[in-house]
Amino acid sequence: MEISTTTPTDSAAPTPAAEIRRLNSAAAAHDGIEPFSEQFLLGLDDGGERGHRHVIARTGNGDLVGAAASDGSTAELMVEPGHRRRGVGTALYRVLVNGAGVDTVWAHGNLPPAVGWCRSRGLEPVRELLVMGVGGRDLAAAAGAVEREGFHVMDLDRSRRVYGADHVDGEWLRVNNEAFSWHPEQGGWDADRLARGQDTDWFDPEGVLLFWSGADGSGDGGPAPELAGFHWTKWHGGDGTGTSVGEVYVVGLADGFRGRGLGGPLISSGLHHLADRGADEVILYVEADNTAAVAAYERLGFGVRERHVAYGSPE
Repeated sequence: MEISTTTPTDSAAPTPAAEIRRLNSAAAAHDGIEPFSEQFLLGLDDGGERGHRHVIARTGNGDLVGAAASDGSTAELMVEPGHRRRGVGTALYRVLVNGAGVDTVWAHGNLPPAVGWCRSRGLEPVRELLVMGVGGRDLAAAAGAVEREGFHVMDLDRSRRVYGADHVDGEWLRVNNEAFSWHPEQGGWDADRLARGQDTDWFDPEGVLLFWSGADGSGDGGPAPELAGFHWTKWHGGDGTGTSVGEVYVVGLADGFRGRGLGGPLISSGLHHLADRGADEVILYVEADNTAAVAAYERLGFGVRERHVAYGSPE
């Protein structure tokens, strides 16, 4: 079988986003997990704003059988189930390694075939993300009281109306960058990156809960308050089995408010919101080596649902 590997972003032809999405769905139906993460799916349609490079593989008659994407250092790739073990994945990866400086590749779900493929190329685990989930009675128990004396919780929409969009977004951006100064994807955001984060079909400003210090929510009596932390939730809806799923998408705490017992109320605020919306289960992503966070989530009743591992060359 003839494989033609091309890089759409290097030519006048647009990235075949619809074809790649169909391939992603076919792979997910076969494997039980999507090979492309949200950021790379969004990158198919953003006109190059994220700076992603895409590589595709077609048969001699033009059928799309493989696709890969890179952000310049990490990559994700997928091969149509009926065309696996024919060198398609290797051809895609070789193009990205040679042309885009890729040094790591994600194995979402860490499935045995992906693990074997990575290890056969001398790649070793360099990062692991856990998907943890909680549901039923454990979710109801975790979504407890959220109020703390000296703080007021408001969603993003109401906060902007009361305190002004410029102040609210500036505080949100500041706290995000303080909380994630170490994070390769979430840290170092600017206003444009924050705006892109909200430019999704699922974004709901009522699902972003903000903890304001010294505020009563009225907007009267002095300067706009300081943001102590935020809980950004995501609504997935039905998962095809009759279960409604929500997500602890991003939780951030300002440097000046650490060690004051706000982590629990911050988490609970989002869980409470999602439970009220009808979530049967709430999931979250957490770095596997963040043992303190993993332990805290386990105490709330969360358990590991999936493992996502990035493989790279050993140092």
